[in-house]
Amino acid sequence: MSPTTASKASSAFSAYGHVTFLGAGPGDPGLLTLRAVEALAGADVLIAEPDVLDVVRGHARAGVSTPELTVVDDASMTAGVPVLRDAANLVMEAARGGKRVVRAVTGDPGLDGNAGAEMLVCAAEGIPFEVVPGVATAVGVPAYAGVPLRDAEGADVRFVDARTASDRCWTEVGASDGTVVVSTSLDSVAAAAGELVAAGRKPDTPLTVTVAGTTTRQRTWTATLGTIAQVLKQAKVLPSPDGHQPVIAVVGERSAAAQRDQLAWFESKPLFGWKVLVPRTKEQAASLSDQLRSYGAVPSEVPTIAVEPPRTPQQMERAVKGLVTGRYEWIAFTSVNAVKAVREKFEEYGLDARAFAGIKVAAVGEQTAAALIEFGVKPDLVPSGEQSAAGLLEDWPPYDPVFDPIDRVFLPRADIATETLVAGLIELGWEVDDVTAYRTVRASPPPVETREAIKGGGFDAVLFTSSSTVRNLVGIAGKPHNVTVIACIGPATAKTAEEHGLRVDVLSPEPSVHKLAEALAEFGIRRREAALEAGDPVTRPSERRPGARRRRTT
Repeated sequence: MSPTTASKASSAFSAYGHVTFLGAGPGDPGLLTLRAVEALAGADVLIAEPDVLDVVRGHARAGVSTPELTVVDDASMTAGVPVLRDAANLVMEAARGGKRVVRAVTGDPGLDGNAGAEMLVCAAEGIPFEVVPGVATAVGVPAYAGVPLRDAEGADVRFVDARTASDRCWTEVGASDGTVVVSTSLDSVAAAAGELVAAGRKPDTPLTVTVAGTTTRQRTWTATLGTIAQVLKQAKVLPSPDGHQPVIAVVGERSAAAQRDQLAWFESKPLFGWKVLVPRTKEQAASLSDQLRSYGAVPSEVPTIAVEPPRTPQQMERAVKGLVTGRYEWIAFTSVNAVKAVREKFEEYGLDARAFAGIKVAAVGEQTAAALIEFGVKPDLVPSGEQSAAGLLEDWPPYDPVFDPIDRVFLPRADIATETLVAGLIELGWEVDDVTAYRTVRASPPPVETREAIKGGGFDAVLFTSSSTVRNLVGIAGKPHNVTVIACIGPATAKTAEEHGLRVDVLSPEPSVHKLAEALAEFGIRRREAALEAGDPVTRPSERRPGARRRRTT
């Protein structure tokens, strides 16, 4: 390359931005690659269809631009599937402006015809681009459905897109005895099965059909080429206005029901597809919601309590100053909100975790301890048994004037906290500065749709983590429907739920939100096993409400 040519290339590279064509996989955000996450974190502009955007948005930085794709062909909307969009124009406009663009597509970019065309446009204009492969839908969905495409003996695997398959294509796969993976729509499955039979496949060839693969809405039906139309009709899936939904059909002996019974790992999760109401804020419920997702559930966070500063801040201000001046031997945190309140006061005064030097720190609960560690403070005392005020008192040392130079404890807490801890510490010989660090008030009512789902049986389960969450949820949203599974963190919470007319189905063996989620999962396992043993379809609790359609998930 001549010096002049090299200079021009360098100039072109600096004049334009960069485009990453990224495969978002079949729908499960957990299938994004590490490289995909890196690219999303550095994007200035993120361009994707709405369903793909939901998968990748969580890894993009705050403030990333997400221009809406415009449907150019209005006629395509009548079928519910917009096929012609202006993504290429949006990509080019952003790249010409020097932006780092991520163009995300379902599955893998190499199998997306639109992405290939957009790459050619970038190449023609000299815009640098890269390709981040993703898990192909035709491979990922069968894996989540428990349908292996090959076995130890090996097999020919053919991939067919029914929308564009030619007569020659059908003839070739019909003459083969290998596995055929067909990408089609729900209402076109029977037609695709007919094409294969007409091309030479036997009508009794096993077939699985999976819709919404790799998501918690996934459903799979097992049939044969000759019976699939009847199976979908009997399951009341078709006819349906949702018939345009894309599906993956796997044809061949490896899709047989006998194998799926053993290999359907995803749909066999204890709470698969359950919509679980978590009456906490998104921040409070983060780890709990992650745990529920690992069981296959769809958590929905609804705050029932709002936290506000104390009406008179002077008491809190004096206590924080006392921490710095050596007034206290101990500080005891009984909640994450107490940690947050003290931390905010520290930041207001320009202090950090070093202000805790020489002070012993106690914490009730693993989440409270985690919040302190995040602040840079390792608790000296966490209850060895029950994570409560009583549990903390069990381990708290009595005041000893020989070994304890100061006899005072700072207890930042809510305005409605109980007196148990204060009375117990005084009995142990300590002086206590019982300070209102924050106030708890009833949260605003959730949206109308959420309230209707709560009262109408739209949720499969509710996790109550305290008596106040019971009272407040009923107060702001109404009483959960009687088909909804009620799970409570302890006897006191269960008693409050029963007082409000609720049937308690699950009681946590320990006062821990994670043990509560485990108990709900165990309940789901027992429920599933009972249905299978009775020969009944496995349904969710919400599908038992009056008028709800029973859906077969096998």
